[in-house]
Amino acid sequence: MNAVHWEQVSFSYPRATAPVLADIDLAVPEGELCLVLGATGSGKSTLLRTVNGAVPHSTGGTLYGRVRSAGRDTADHPPRELADAVGVVPQRPADAFVADTVEEEIAYGLECLAFRPEVMRRRVEETLDLLGLAELRSRPLTALSAGQQQRVALAAAFAAQPSLLVLDEPTSALDPPAAEEVLAALTRLVHDLGTTVLLAEHRLERIAQYADSALLVPGCGRPVRYGAPADVLADAPVAPPVVELSRLLGWQPVALSVRDARRRAAGHPLRAAAPVRRPAAPAGEPVAVVRGLVAHHGPVPALRGVDLTLHAGRITALMGRNGAGKSTLLACLAGLHRPSGGTVSVGGLEPAELRRRQAATLVGMVPADPGDLLLADRVDHECSAADREAGATRGTTAALLERLVPGIDPAAHPRALSSGQRLALALAVLLARRPGLLLLDEPTRGLDYPAKRRTTRLLRDLAAQGHAVLLVTHDVELAAAAADRVAVLADGELVTDEDTAPALAASPAFAPQTAKILAPAELLTVDEVRAVLPGLEGERT
Repeated sequence: MNAVHWEQVSFSYPRATAPVLADIDLAVPEGELCLVLGATGSGKSTLLRTVNGAVPHSTGGTLYGRVRSAGRDTADHPPRELADAVGVVPQRPADAFVADTVEEEIAYGLECLAFRPEVMRRRVEETLDLLGLAELRSRPLTALSAGQQQRVALAAAFAAQPSLLVLDEPTSALDPPAAEEVLAALTRLVHDLGTTVLLAEHRLERIAQYADSALLVPGCGRPVRYGAPADVLADAPVAPPVVELSRLLGWQPVALSVRDARRRAAGHPLRAAAPVRRPAAPAGEPVAVVRGLVAHHGPVPALRGVDLTLHAGRITALMGRNGAGKSTLLACLAGLHRPSGGTVSVGGLEPAELRRRQAATLVGMVPADPGDLLLADRVDHECSAADREAGATRGTTAALLERLVPGIDPAAHPRALSSGQRLALALAVLLARRPGLLLLDEPTRGLDYPAKRRTTRLLRDLAAQGHAVLLVTHDVELAAAAADRVAVLADGELVTDEDTAPALAASPAFAPQTAKILAPAELLTVDEVRAVLPGLEGERT
């Protein structure tokens, strides 16, 4: 039996000039983990939202054809009538929490579905045990790490034991160990209980090896493609490093896991190759100096004696588990959080002692959602407002934006831009004040691989112009491609602060896929492999 069946489905949003989805005719069998992939903005989330009827019941627009989920026609059953059959975990689960504790959050959905108290109690206990949450049952939701919150959201969606689970970017905000926890829970539901999981994710290196099938949504109303993950990813426009490496080395079928790729690479001269890397960025003058930094959130210590120096012209990736203190360190550098002890100096001044306008001339901070900085209804209005705020010559911000990402329509609404374009606009707004230090919190969250490559080039250009760049990221592939140095926080303490290659290559938790496959060679990215291949082929001949 099919878990979900799209029958000649097309969909257009209100006032849209072209359909987002067109002529989709396929079925996903029961008990599969189906990976939904595609470029940013291709329509993956729209497709997922047709499964529980949110599209079109909640969004408006026009849907042609028929969607059957768990045997029910979504045209006749709105989302509330499908809640017992289709569980949905949103991108940001914390935004959807309604209760105070873990146990109460899991029970809430069952209450809404009018389960009897004795059945609710049994379901809550079973779900806590199944997902390894029993020890957290009384914990306040606000006290959980991001990985724990994601598992609670999964538990709340699964407590009613739906036959279908729909997840949108479930690991995008998680560190690698936390992502593994969530994926382990999902595979347990699929393998042990036969639950069907539809999962959209940009970080395919985390998911591809677990998928039973893959569904490529190419966007612009073009036909979707459904099949075995190796077949779909073999020529997909978005692919994880292990697949790119497979393509480069001519492996057929492409490898999906590090384990498979290591077996194929056994004895390959690449595993003994010396990397050919871009020249290390020369360390300029120190822009920010942190010494003995201690910070608290109420009685809870967040940073414990952190020492860190950020130099002009260099990119530093700040990594660590969720809750390690990364965002607190960014807030201290930006003057948004007053330290409990130690010193923070940016350009010779303490940001926390300055007025906000003065601090903005030293430090520019882009939050996890760059749209939070954008207030106007047009790009050109946003640029003009930034010029006025910065006291800059008219046209300064627009010129910066054109240099960062050429061709953005000045009349476009900032919210209508792609994620990469919004990031560039937010950076242009900040750069108008000419800050020496740029802070970015998860700049590639929600971006596909091509957009990440463009972001990497953008960050390198900013460093080449003399900015010191500190980016907080859980994306080890981004850190490998963009950073000159890597700093790792653990429980508020700095445990690593060294050049990127030695920091990542030897780390079980933070090594990128290419490094794991080709160890002991310190090759971090597919681009580095591409650079050394001609020399190896010359030696063979």
